[in-house]
Amino acid sequence: MRTTTRRVRLAGVIAASALLTLSACGGGDIEEDDTGSSGGKKCDQTVNMAVNPWVGYEASAHVVGKVIENELGCKVEYKDLKEEVAWQGFGKGTVDVVIEDWGHPALEKKYIEGDKSAIDAGPNGNVGQIGWYVPPWMVEKYPDITDWKNLNKYASEFKTSESGDKGQMLDGDPSFVTNDEALVKNLKLDFKVVYAGSEAALITAFRQAEKQKKPLLGYFYAPQWFLSEVDLQKVNLPEWTEGCDADAAKVACDYPETDLKKIVATKFSESGSPAYDVVKNFTWTNDDQNLVAKYIAEDKMDPDDAAQKWIDANPDTVKTWLG
Repeated sequence: MRTTTRRVRLAGVIAASALLTLSACGGGDIEEDDTGSSGGKKCDQTVNMAVNPWVGYEASAHVVGKVIENELGCKVEYKDLKEEVAWQGFGKGTVDVVIEDWGHPALEKKYIEGDKSAIDAGPNGNVGQIGWYVPPWMVEKYPDITDWKNLNKYASEFKTSESGDKGQMLDGDPSFVTNDEALVKNLKLDFKVVYAGSEAALITAFRQAEKQKKPLLGYFYAPQWFLSEVDLQKVNLPEWTEGCDADAAKVACDYPETDLKKIVATKFSESGSPAYDVVKNFTWTNDDQNLVAKYIAEDKMDPDDAAQKWIDANPDTVKTWLG
């Protein structure tokens, strides 16, 4: 779970010059400065960056935020928010950027198509894969356990005090995108979904399950730095096909691969802000995100320091975001 205190920083000093009255970085003035590495545009206002509760998102948010602060002189305010709550902020003016969206058709219908308070700002380069996983030792001992049709055979192995007489299917934060309760029901599996409560708790459970050789079936996803520490093995659910998950109550198929994307407030996108250009241009890879996430979660670096370390090592990529 993200535990970093919100920070607001102002990078750069804005020299007095010809002022253009625009709503920049959430509203304010934009100034022309020929020395700026962003093509001359600088801002002195605030970008409200939502931070959803997983470390990969935090990594993306702070890398983009540090570039906006360092190169444009904006403030960036990081707001710890669940996914749905973050979307509510677009129309209220309290959120400008969701840097990593995993696909929320209902929210898109309400806020993009409906009140038009948000827009799709394009892919962020990460490819997401949600699934069910078991620790490596289980596959070594039970080679057929990665076929969902065999899960009921092993259900008793997964019983916990929380799952009662059924096997436990461990999920993370209840706000995460998940079809697991429907999958358990529709695939007629003798399991009960139990929530660990956070990404950190889910990681701890998998780490302990591998170390102590304890049975565990759980929700997990990529990109995620932890997969380089413990090579979790994916359980093959019924193959995903177009439309198989259209009705949330009837889902009986695996999760699709998802091109993760950026969602921003419409007002922010129309402000003329150079910060919006950085967000729109931002793309990086799963490996990039996993590296910064590892700095934060495993190496215990401050998120801004972790972001700066990656930025310093990848100046050419940063230049493409600045346009």
